[in-house]
Amino acid sequence: MNANFIVMVADGCHKGYASAICEEMSSSAKARGTGIARRTPEYLADKMLEGKAVIALTTDGRWAGFCYIETWSHDEYVANSGLIVAPEFRKSGLAKQIKQKIFELSRTKYPDAKIFGLTTGLAVMKINSDLGYEPVTYSELTQDDAFWAGCKSCVNFDILMSKDRKNCLCTAMLYDPQDHYKPVETAAQFSKKAKAHERLLNIKKSRFLKHFLKKQTQKV
Repeated sequence: MNANFIVMVADGCHKGYASAICEEMSSSAKARGTGIARRTPEYLADKMLEGKAVIALTTDGRWAGFCYIETWSHDEYVANSGLIVAPEFRKSGLAKQIKQKIFELSRTKYPDAKIFGLTTGLAVMKINSDLGYEPVTYSELTQDDAFWAGCKSCVNFDILMSKDRKNCLCTAMLYDPQDHYKPVETAAQFSKKAKAHERLLNIKKSRFLKHFLKKQTQKV
């Protein structure tokens, strides 16, 4: 579907969308068979009031997408969390617009912070690469227990814990303002290696699932 979107920093006047956004986040996670940190409408509304969220609306006022900022380790790390696009507007390029806007907002509010994310989606990895993120090990992410507690709602949480939070099915990506690849360079590199990334993700998933199933069988 072709549509014009207004992508902006959310504020108090957008609180009325919080419940619908929260519900879609939950439904989308269930459909994908993955988990996300569970958030309440009140939590999302607070992010809007704090100026730490980006919302996309259609020209006739329907919500189309959303993302918010979380900070960890005394603002040393920033995560752009809860990226969601309403089902009817997916595959429209809106996710990339939202990620660009929330990235710019993060850089403005926390210019010295490292911006990171965890994802199993190749499309999100591509968007992150275009912004200057690069794949890293889990040890380079925040070690704040509060962040990792958000993974409890994910179906792969047992795998994460079996690896002592050092690895899982998700790929960790990081933008370090002190040392990062230029977006143009990263995009070109990613384009050449996209198929290799996909193969590695499939191998990673297969190995971790075998390890987990073996462990479950031993318990029985």
